[in-house]
Amino acid sequence: MSIFKNAVIISGMTLLSRITGLIRDILIARYFGVSGDTDAYYVAFRLPNLLRRLFAEGAFQQAFVPMLADAKSTKSQLEAKNFIDKVASLLATVVLIVSILGVVAAPILVWIIASGLAEEPATFATATELTRYMFPYIFFMSMVALSSSILNTWKHFAIPAAVPILLNLSLICATLFIAPHVSRPIFALAIGVMCGGFLQLFVQIPMLLKMGLMPRLVNPVAASKDESVRRVLKLMVPALFAVGVAQISILINTNIASFLQEGSVTWLAYADRLMEFPTALLGVALGTVLLPSLSAAFAKGLYDRYNALLDWGLKLVVAFAIPAALGLAFLGEGLVSVLFQSTRFNTNDVYQTSTAVLGYACGLIGLIGIKILAPGFYAQKDIKTPVKIAVAALIVTQLFNVLNVPLFSHAGLALSVGLGACFNACTLLIVLRRRGFYHPEGGWKKLFISVFVASLVLCAFLVIAQWNFEWTELTCRWIYKVGLLLVIVIGAVLLYLATLFLFGYRLSDLKASEVD
Repeated sequence: MSIFKNAVIISGMTLLSRITGLIRDILIARYFGVSGDTDAYYVAFRLPNLLRRLFAEGAFQQAFVPMLADAKSTKSQLEAKNFIDKVASLLATVVLIVSILGVVAAPILVWIIASGLAEEPATFATATELTRYMFPYIFFMSMVALSSSILNTWKHFAIPAAVPILLNLSLICATLFIAPHVSRPIFALAIGVMCGGFLQLFVQIPMLLKMGLMPRLVNPVAASKDESVRRVLKLMVPALFAVGVAQISILINTNIASFLQEGSVTWLAYADRLMEFPTALLGVALGTVLLPSLSAAFAKGLYDRYNALLDWGLKLVVAFAIPAALGLAFLGEGLVSVLFQSTRFNTNDVYQTSTAVLGYACGLIGLIGIKILAPGFYAQKDIKTPVKIAVAALIVTQLFNVLNVPLFSHAGLALSVGLGACFNACTLLIVLRRRGFYHPEGGWKKLFISVFVASLVLCAFLVIAQWNFEWTELTCRWIYKVGLLLVIVIGAVLLYLATLFLFGYRLSDLKASEVD
């Protein structure tokens, strides 16, 4: 199966996940609105989510997948299975201990991530209690990350890509069926998060059993002494710094937002959800299929193939991240209004959220580009270089905050994140080129011209399509607003693709075959 087809499968599953995620967010926005309770929920959920990215999907996968790909390529399946058993046992032990410590230290953690909430004792107390309910989520998601890494390495991409849907469905059910029956409705979301974590792990078990790769628990102390496991741990140290730098930036921004106007944390959370839609569809999908393939190509000495895969990924970023950013920028208010506006999510909430969406849109190409360029280093087992670049990007982001937050409040935080991501992606690209690991292949001039003209046509269409109305003031029924937005979005997509076609660009130009 081609890598292009794998990316399409993951993007399709991710699209379904994002659609259910939007339904989830629509229901939460309409049921809970914007308040101290929603700020408390998003702060509390950010803590285990942050550690999930740090220990599980972030540092762990970056260190584990290249090692597992090597084991799969050069060793027997029994040896690879023993390696999986040892890593799984050690990971489970560590995250279980971290989960217990997180529950105990919840007040301290909430103060660290959002000290501004301390000015509102009720909100701070709610965030602390929610954190205690949801912190064990990291255990489930660490095991999910392990299972997904195994399945992805064996080229089973569909199930790992689909599991986030279960979290969305769990939260939808919690909002609709649990929240109305509890004294503090916001705590229904904590129940939904924990059920979603369990379900995401449970559905991957049958495939692991079928493949004979279901992890078996062994002595974690003995496992930590294994040479291959120690190699993973050694690779995780710089990876923890790499991912940790990004998470530190999130922590700083959340803390700053907690000192701004009430609702700022929630506005940024909804804007972030819209930004993650194209980031996941393109960046996460490509990053997921690229890392095992890049690792395999590099391990086999197929450096031309390694270069071709990076070139393919970057061309997709240029072809689709730029129009996605323009779409978010021009349709931000429409998207927020149609998806979230209600009596509890008013016109001001729409405006405040859409300005944050605009800030994120300015850096979308950088946010997606990192997902393609960073695996280029991880495949070489070089994690130190992305760490150094991430540290520089963190400093740049905070320097932007000094300028942007006083000017644009919470939207300035989103803009700084986007600009910092662009700096990060550009620096990764420059280093790869200077070290000789990447050089552009043919077709870039044609692509740039096509995308530039198609983007101009896209901008003109979006401006004209929205010339005579304000989204927040439309008095028609909600279903008609949805229809209007869909017509504009579909029209924009078709017009952009048609313009590319007129300039001689075809989807077949974006295909890449798999590394066996």
